[in-house]
Amino acid sequence: MKVARAIKLNYTFEKFRITDVSKLVFKKNLFIVLKKLFLYTFIICMSYILLYPILFLISNALRAKEDLFDPSVIWIPKHITFKNFEYANMLLSYPLAIKNTLIILIPSVIIQTFICMMVGYGFARFRFAERELLFGILLFTIIVPMQTIIVPLYMKFRYFDFLYIGKLIGIFTGKPMTINLLDTPWPFYILNFFGMGIRSSLYIFVFRQFFRNMPVELEEAAKIDGCGPFSTFLRIMVPNATGAIITILLFTIVWHWNDYYVSAMFCNENLPVSVMLTALNNRMSMIQDAYGFSSDDIYLIGSNVLEAGCLMVILPLIIVYIIGQRYFTESIERTGIVG
Repeated sequence: MKVARAIKLNYTFEKFRITDVSKLVFKKNLFIVLKKLFLYTFIICMSYILLYPILFLISNALRAKEDLFDPSVIWIPKHITFKNFEYANMLLSYPLAIKNTLIILIPSVIIQTFICMMVGYGFARFRFAERELLFGILLFTIIVPMQTIIVPLYMKFRYFDFLYIGKLIGIFTGKPMTINLLDTPWPFYILNFFGMGIRSSLYIFVFRQFFRNMPVELEEAAKIDGCGPFSTFLRIMVPNATGAIITILLFTIVWHWNDYYVSAMFCNENLPVSVMLTALNNRMSMIQDAYGFSSDDIYLIGSNVLEAGCLMVILPLIIVYIIGQRYFTESIERTGIVG
């Protein structure tokens, strides 16, 4: 009897233990499912918020005039047309505007990235008396808006005098000799060369943080091999800074491409795409004359043409990001940029 009772008690205990384990497994699996459901819901909602402007541009850029007052058309147009892109291409002078933008952008990106990298390396590795003071001034320039210095910059490039040589010549000729650099890419090149380009102080800070985290032993080994400071920078530091370079390149391309304020001040005729886009509404009379539209037609399709123009302007940036996003996400955590 005792043995039977013990066997019965043991069976009952095992039954309850299996039940408890099953409940724990069920709760654990339920927690995992709810966690994944929350994460997927959050990602989908955030993706929609981020992609909404682009989806809105695509939807409106493809709409014909007949869909504008159709309440049943919300996202997908009933009459898809690419005429809006044709009008925007004409109003933006798109090929010429892209050419003007690239003339400014490509050399500026190369110059700015290299100069900021070199200055950031200097702040990270070289010790000199004024280093902290100069770095503090650098940080201060991050918060100084461009609007506060744009007037003296404009006058400087309107009457450009390199090292005041023009004034010295003016002593003998009676009139200072100056050069008008406006409406040329040279103001952008010069500012970037001297570390005063668009967001240059921020890029210098990023490179400084990156080089500070690199081991000093690399430079010591290069010094033993006979490399000087500049040779060490080019042969050792630059190849190991690929992640930071890609990150800064992408940021520089985006900010130069999207820049309107500085470009509008320095360019009067050879306008980049960002400035041409802001003037698109004022150029609507061009398609009115070319296509024989009435004023009412221009009023109706104006917003759709503007959205087509916006899509054409951001399309190259989207392509660049798609190509470089893998390298960007891999390197962003090593550059000192944190949320």
